[in-house]
Amino acid sequence: MNFIKTHLLIFVSALMLSGCATTDRTYGAAPEVEIADLTELPEPTVSRMYRLGPQEVVTIAVVGAESLSGTFLTDAQGNIEYPLLGLVPVAGMSPGEASRMIADGLRGDFLRNPQVRVIPKELPSTSISVGGEVEQPGNYPVLANVTLLRAVNQAGGLGEYAKHDDVLVMRTVNGQSYIGVYNIGAIQRGNYDDPRLYPDDIVMVGDSPGRRRLDRIVALVAPVISSTAVILNQLTR
Repeated sequence: MNFIKTHLLIFVSALMLSGCATTDRTYGAAPEVEIADLTELPEPTVSRMYRLGPQEVVTIAVVGAESLSGTFLTDAQGNIEYPLLGLVPVAGMSPGEASRMIADGLRGDFLRNPQVRVIPKELPSTSISVGGEVEQPGNYPVLANVTLLRAVNQAGGLGEYAKHDDVLVMRTVNGQSYIGVYNIGAIQRGNYDDPRLYPDDIVMVGDSPGRRRLDRIVALVAPVISSTAVILNQLTR
């Protein structure tokens, strides 16, 4: 189960929905923001996810196994003739699902821990926005199996003043907006699962005012300490 701060999700609605199973608690001062008793962000509907079809060109990349990587064409039924595995039915699957199926087929008998990516040639442009306290904020393409840690790493990693327990993932499903609050430090330590992200998700890494104040204090105190050290050094000569 994904780790979400206080095990709750902040539920943001563009409309006031009285029929939703939420508590009486509000988040901040905004009356339209409520806290829902959810344990993880809902996944996007199937219709929003790209699905592989017949007569489609795809690139399959297997890390460390060039002989298993290459460009393939699905047949009229949406199958791929793949080395070692034979006919692989990928019709109706998302690229991520196809990647996992091929990886599962290769695992054990052929590769210990296969890392597989399936990339359609005509994949629509999709991205995840990563902002806040990361080194390189911006929009990043979604290829397959993107997780919160991978998205942050793709954005250059956490910034100097990142607040590890205040990382937001914003997602809209069926017109309803959700915000998940994650502790990325705990995820990095392996205490909790690394949550999967989807196209159009927005990641915002919070800022730690405490770290900024500490740096300012050190910047102010350091010259005083240095001057004192010089005076003491002269007195001991």
